[in-house]
Formats: sequence, C-alpha cells, structure tokens
Amino acid sequence: MAESLPEHDRILQEIESTDTACVGPTLRSVYDDQPNAHQKFMEKLDACIRNHDREIEKMCNFHHQGFVDAITELLKVRADAEKLKVQVTDTNRRLQDAGKEVISQTEEIIRCRVQQRNITTVVEKLQLCLPVLEMYSKLKEQMNVKRYYSALKTMEQLENLYLPRVSQYRFCQIMIENLPKLREEIKEISMSDLKDFLESIRKHSDRIGETAMKQAQQQKTFSTTLQKQNNVNYGRNMHLGRSRISESKNEMTLKRTFEDDDEHEDEVLTAQDLVDFSPVYRCLHIYSVLGDGEIFENYYRKQRRKQARLVLQPQSSMHETVEGYRRYFSQIVGFFVVEDHILHVTQGLVTRTYTDELWNMALSKIVAVLRTHSSYCTDPDLVLELKNLIVVFADTLQGYGFPVNRLFDLLFEIRDQYNETLLKKWSGLFRDIFEADNYSPIPVANEEEYKIVISKFPFQDPELDKVRMKHPHILQQSFPKKLPMSQSVPQIYMQVKEFIYASLKFSESLHRSSTEIDDMLRKSTNLLLTRTLSSCLQNLIKKPHIGLTELVQIIINTTHLEQACKYLEDFISNITNISQLTVHTARLYGLSTFKDARHAAEGEIYTKLNQKIDEFIQIADYDWTMSESDGRASGYLMDLINFLRSTFQVFTHLPNNNNDHAAMSGKVAQTACMSACQHLSMSLMQMLLDSELKQISMGAIQQFNLDVIQCELFASSEPVPGFQGDTLQLAFIDLRQLLDLFMVWDWSTYLADYGQATSKYLRVNPSTALTLLEKVHRGMKDSSKKNNIFAQFRKNDRDKQKLIETVVKQLRSLVNGMSQHT
Repeated sequence: MAESLPEHDRILQEIESTDTACVGPTLRSVYDDQPNAHQKFMEKLDACIRNHDREIEKMCNFHHQGFVDAITELLKVRADAEKLKVQVTDTNRRLQDAGKEVISQTEEIIRCRVQQRNITTVVEKLQLCLPVLEMYSKLKEQMNVKRYYSALKTMEQLENLYLPRVSQYRFCQIMIENLPKLREEIKEISMSDLKDFLESIRKHSDRIGETAMKQAQQQKTFSTTLQKQNNVNYGRNMHLGRSRISESKNEMTLKRTFEDDDEHEDEVLTAQDLVDFSPVYRCLHIYSVLGDGEIFENYYRKQRRKQARLVLQPQSSMHETVEGYRRYFSQIVGFFVVEDHILHVTQGLVTRTYTDELWNMALSKIVAVLRTHSSYCTDPDLVLELKNLIVVFADTLQGYGFPVNRLFDLLFEIRDQYNETLLKKWSGLFRDIFEADNYSPIPVANEEEYKIVISKFPFQDPELDKVRMKHPHILQQSFPKKLPMSQSVPQIYMQVKEFIYASLKFSESLHRSSTEIDDMLRKSTNLLLTRTLSSCLQNLIKKPHIGLTELVQIIINTTHLEQACKYLEDFISNITNISQLTVHTARLYGLSTFKDARHAAEGEIYTKLNQKIDEFIQIADYDWTMSESDGRASGYLMDLINFLRSTFQVFTHLPNNNNDHAAMSGKVAQTACMSACQHLSMSLMQMLLDSELKQISMGAIQQFNLDVIQCELFASSEPVPGFQGDTLQLAFIDLRQLLDLFMVWDWSTYLADYGQATSKYLRVNPSTALTLLEKVHRGMKDSSKKNNIFAQFRKNDRDKQKLIETVVKQLRSLVNGMSQHT
C-alpha cells in the first residue's frame, strides 16, 4: 500500500507535466498495476483536484480587486476607442485615396521590373543561342563557298558543343534535323566533284602521259647521244664516207639535244601541274570524316578500273600510224602516273598492292594488244617507231616503279616481226636491183670510177694492185677496163649493209649486251642471205627472159658476193665490237647461199641448153622412107651445132681476171658442153627408137649417120677447152656403135662378141638393136613391095629378110635372157 502511493503520485505528476497526446501510455499503466489500483488512483486523483481547486480559489480571491479595476479602466477606454476608431477610419480613407496613385505607380514599376527581368532572361538566352546561330551561319557560308571539309568540322562542333546547350528550342531541333541532310548534300556534291575529276583525268591522261614520256626520254637523250657518238667509228674501216656523215649527224643531234634541254629546263611539268587533284583530297577527307572512307576507296578503285579498261582498249586502226600507238601509250602512262601520284600523296586510297595488281592486269592486256596490232604492220619504219615508243613507254613506267620486263620480252617478238618486214622490203629492193641490172661486166673508164666501185664493194684486182705497187705512174694506162661482176653486185652488197644498219636500229635501247646484239645482227643477216636473197636469186634464175649470158654473169656475181661475206662479218664485228674469235659468235651462211644459187644457175644453164636442143630437135623433118641420103647433114642439125658453138664462145670470152674465174668459167663451160652433147645424143637416140616411128629405110639410116658424124666433128673440134682426148666424143658412142652396126651390117660379129669386154659393139643394147632392126625390117618389106619390078633383086631381098629374121630371133633370145637374169 505504501508502495502504490508514491507510484500514483508519479503518475499524477506525469499527467500534469506531459502533453495530452502522451497521456495514454501513462493512464494505461494505472490499469496494469495491482488490483484495486484504479480505485485507489481515482481517490488520489480526487484529492489532487480538491487541492488544485483550493489553490485556484485562493488565487482568484487574491486578484479579484485588480480585475474589477481593470474592467473599470476598460469602460473608460471604450469611449476613447470609439473616437479613435472614427479617426482611424477617416485616416484610412484619406490614406487610401492618397495611395491610389502610389499603387498605380507601384504596379507600373512592378510591370517594368518584370519586363526588365524578362529582357535580362532573353538576353541571357540569346547570348547562349547566338554562337549556335553564328556557327550555323558559318556552316551555310562554308557550304556556299564549297568548303565542305570545314563545313563538316563546323557540323561536328554544332552537334557536340553548341546545340546541346540550347536543345530545348525548336529552331535547334530544325537544325539537328537539317544536319544529316547537309551531310548527304556534301557527300553528293563531293562525289559529283570526284566524277568530274575522273572525267577530267580521263580526258587529260594522254597529255599527262605524253609529258611524262617526254621527260623520261629527255633524261636518256644525253647518255644515248654520247653512246651513239662513241660508236661513230664503228664503220670507218668499212665505209669511211658513211662514218663521216654519221659523225656529223651525231654532233648535230648532240648540239640540238643540249639546246632543247636548255629550252625546256624551266618547263618541267608534273601530273600535279596538269591536273587539279583537290577534288580527290577533298572527297577523301569528307568521306573519312563521315566514316565512309572505305566506301569512297571502293568506289574510286572501281571507277579507275573501269577507266583502265577503257584506256587499254585500242582503236581498231591504231596499227596504221605511229600517232595511234603514241596516243595509246600516252593514255596508259597518264593513267598510271596519276595512280602513282595518288599512291604517294594519300594514305590508303590506293595501295602498292592495288597498283601492282592493276598494272599486272594492264600489262597482260598491253602485251596482247601490241602482239596483235604489231602483226598487222608491214612497214619496217613503223615497226621501228613502235619499238622506240615501247622503249620510252617501258622506261617511263619503270621510273615510277612498275616492272616492265614483259615489255622487253615482247620487243624480242616484235623484233622478229620487224625482221620479217625488213626481209619483205629488202626482197623488193633485191628484185628491183636484179631487174635493173644489164648483166654485163662493170666498165670503168679511169681510176676515179674504179675507186667509186671499190668504195661500195670490197673488190681487189691483182693486176691493178701490182701496177699500183710497181709502176704507179702508168696506172692510168690500165684503164678503161671491165670488172668481172655486173652492177648489181655492189648494189646488193650495199643493201645488205643497209639491212644490217636497219636491223641494228631495233637492237638499240633494248638493254642487251653487245654479244647479244652481235648475235641478233648475224642471225637476221643470215635470214636475209639464206632466205630473202636466196629466194630472189632462185626466182631470177628461173625467169624466162634470163638467157645463158645472163646466167653466166649471175654465176660470176654470186662468186664475188660469196667472197665478200667475210667483209660483212668484219663489218658486223666493227659495229658491235665483238671479235669473230668469240666462242658464241655466229657465222654468216652466205657461202652456202651463193653456192646454192650458183648451182641453180648452172643447172638452169644446162636446162636451157637442153630446152634449146629440144626446140631444134622438134623441127627435125626426116624422111624415114628415103632410099638414099642427101649426101650432107640435115639443116636443123647444122643450125643446132652453130648455136652451140656461139653459145660456148660466151664462156670462152668471160673475163678471166684471176685463176678462180678461169677455173669457174671453164668448169661450167665443160659441164654445159658435156651435158648438151649427152642430151643431144639421147634425143637423137630417142628419135630413132620412137614408138610412133614404125619403119626406117637404110637411106634414112645413112642420113641419120651423116648428122651424127657432124655431132662427132663438133665434139672433136674442142668447142670448150679443157677436155682430155676424145672425152666429149664419148657422149655419142652409143649412137656411133649402133649406126656402125647397121651401116656395116655386121650382125655376126655383134652376136659372136656379145658380152665380151673387147666387143666392137659393146655399147649396143640388144633391145635397142632389136627395136631398130624391126623398124628397118619393116622398111625393107615396104621398099620391096614398091620395087618389085626389079626381079633380079628379089632373091637378095629374100635372103636378107631371112637373115634379118634369124638375127631378130637371136636378139630376142638375148633380150629374154637379160630379163630373166634381171
């Protein structure tokens, strides 16, 4: 009990001191205590209330008089308050009336202040927007003046720096929407500029290439000219006059070269001087900034490949003129000069791999085109100019780092074509020389004319040399005279040298050694001699209007040309400075060429002689049934023999200036004479044995014997000197023995001695004798029928016929025996 009272005091204290909102927990604690605590608490609470009431009553009693006094004072103040209220109301009215103007001014001030604040805000916002507008204006100006790369940089600044600050404004949204459109516009414009650039370089590529090739050629001119001048003396020992002309020309060329170099020294132009490359740079930068650099590279390369194909496509008539080739090469060089420039001034637009791939493609096409078009060229001068263009073309591109070995390999193919055109041209020259030749020895009236001839052809006259050495004061007395060869010989020799010069021109600037050039010259010269000149000689020999005199002169000419081959070898060696003793040095095949021509001419002499003999034989008109001969040789045969005598006099009157000529002409004459006699003998034999001739009288045999006797007399008269004994007469031995057999009618001796080496009729073949005997037998039968009035001769005829029949049987048995042994 005693414990609960202090607890109730505490609770009451808390209730009095605690905020009303917090009384709940305190009161709850009253009910949570011991039983009957609530009753006790209520009692305690009532006691506390009574104590407070007593205190309030005490206080009211203490302050009651003061309250009464205050009320009294308030009542007094009431009247004053009413009066004050009236005054305040009046004052307030007057104050309101007076404040209306102030309020009006104040509102105006407030409005001005709001406007001022708005203006300040606007100024601040404008200051924020002005850089954006200035940048956009700058962008527009850059677009107008086509500074697209700068415009793209300005766009980047707008997007990244300026527009984010004022993105809430509508005009900024419009700008943001316009920027991609402007980028596309810039791409389209730059691409259009690039297309214009590509079209421009396509049109100007030939000028770029021409300039580049000209510069490359000028760089080589000095060294090439010096090299030529060093080679001026290459033909001095062979041809002094030509060397002096060449030396003079080279000096003039060198001087002109220096003058040209001085004139053009300040005019060296590059591809950048001829073409504005800024569109490429601009477009590349623009696409790189836009992140489309790869797209631009692919487009550029694709378009350039298309242009490359167009450039590499030649005109159909390109092979007709050198200008066509020059334009073709200039365009290709211009194309690759531009690509090389782009390669070195840009990064990644083109690469070395790309240019190498493009060049390899182009090189294959170029080689194919040149191989095709060069095959159409028939003019060696055009082929030579083409070769010079290819060399300049190759040297130019090689200077830019492009491999050109295949072009020089192609030049070797074109060299063969060049040689073919040269051979065709020289074939015509040779034909003209042969047609214009009179095929007679060259007359020289004095020493000056002689020197002119030997300056063109390496001829030596031993007699003149001997006189010059021992008696020079009487040298002029040796003239006039005739040189053995005809006018075509020095002309042919000079043309062969001209061919060597022409062939040498192609070998220049091919970057080949002297040994290779020497080999090429010798091979081409061999082709000229063994194919072209040989063919012309063979055709000349076969021409119908070339007579025996001309054929003899051709033989002499070929002999001198053959002897001159060693001088041609020396001539080539002097040009190339390659000794003939070098292991790999080829030799000229002129010896075989001229020997073949000489053999062909000799054969043609024999053929023409035989043809002429056949013509005379064809006009022979024998009466094969005549009873007796005319007592003299046939007219056709005498004409034939006279023709042969005059013909062989041509050989005996040949100019035998030396032993070689004498031996050569004598050998040809002997062979021709022997061939003619053999052919005449064979023709006469065939005439007797002709199958169409059915019968022959003994009178015809006697007439034929007279003709053969004339042939034997001709053979024994030594129409051509040099035959030993009766060698030439042996050509008619077959006819002589056969005719003797019939003239003597010595059949018993023939049949008895047949097969013996000592037989008188050893050269008479049984079949030949049988054939002729049968014709004679038929002739005798026919003669007996016509002459039957002479009865006294019938018995002799019958006996002779019986003898003939007996001989015929024996001859047939011999012939059959020969066939069985065979």
